Amino acid sequence: MTKKERAALIVEKMKEMYPDALCSLQYSDPLQLIIAVVLSAQCTDERVNKVTPALFERFPDLDAFCEADAEEIGKYIHSCGFYNSKSKNILALCQTVKNEYGGELPDTIEELVKLPGVGRKTANLICGDVYGKDGYVVDTHMIRISQRMGLCSVKEGESNPAVKIEMQLRKFIPESESSDFCHRIVLHGRALCTARKAKCEECALNEVCMKKVK
Repeated sequence: MTKKERAALIVEKMKEMYPDALCSLQYSDPLQLIIAVVLSAQCTDERVNKVTPALFERFPDLDAFCEADAEEIGKYIHSCGFYNSKSKNILALCQTVKNEYGGELPDTIEELVKLPGVGRKTANLICGDVYGKDGYVVDTHMIRISQRMGLCSVKEGESNPAVKIEMQLRKFIPESESSDFCHRIVLHGRALCTARKAKCEECALNEVCMKKVK
């Protein structure tokens, strides 16, 4: 079986396992989504979802964020960790979107990564979830599981593993499936293929996952 054939089978099986491929972050518009993703760096989505309701109530739109100061934003996001740098990035991001992009988030990875606090993971998520484009979101779940499945590989200690895995995924996962596939990987990483242990005996991917069949 080729890697491309294995990838196609994995995509289809994961559709059956996780039919609702939804982002676990709670938001009501694109700006709220990108802010939530910025907050999720080195923080759980569960914690972010506890913080953002009050944050978005206080700052309901782009103008409200632009008129805020980083110290006040920091008070609302304190429990997310690294709140000083995150609050500064959120403020700078909002001001950049307003002043340089006419109040609309850009729709390409190249432009999105120019925003303060935005890396390729966030940019891919916005492209996929907001604009319906291809979105190859590589987080810790994807780094771990894509290698267990035999779809990707990076050497231990190699620099920029997330970018290298993203480029490998682009060869095997169709653009039309990319965004949903990445959301399903997160769900799979929480349910069965955890960092502590892969629960292979409970997994429907046994026949195609390289961790099980090699």
